[in-house]
Amino acid sequence: MPVPSPLRRLVLERDRYRCVYCMTAEENSGQPLQIDHIVPVAKGGLTTLDNLCSCCGSCNQHKYARVQAPDPDSGSPTPLFHPRQQKWQEHFDWDEGHTVIIGLTPVGRATVVALEMNNDTVVRARRRWVEAGWHPPT
Repeated sequence: MPVPSPLRRLVLERDRYRCVYCMTAEENSGQPLQIDHIVPVAKGGLTTLDNLCSCCGSCNQHKYARVQAPDPDSGSPTPLFHPRQQKWQEHFDWDEGHTVIIGLTPVGRATVVALEMNNDTVVRARRRWVEAGWHPPT
């Protein structure tokens, strides 16, 4: 679903040009961020500021139209992280090297696995960003 340019700009500015899921900065990825419907249109979500977020291509591709995934610890269906209703720091943390995202809660764990937030490619990229002093975000 196309998002009007003025609304897209508001979303990107509000989210500080970072993926709200994996915290990848647009300037680090070299790719424009995408706009994600937190609650997908296919599930009744609206194209409103409160239901939109900035998202890297990788997270958006893996999230697709999902709003839940199994918690890898319990196997129970668990809602995915909702960036407008929840705080990132309550559900996620960085490992010691700041390259791997750790899910702290069922929501965090389900989101990390479902969105493949620690795939080999992005972990290698984060390692370079850390070395350059561009990561983790503050």
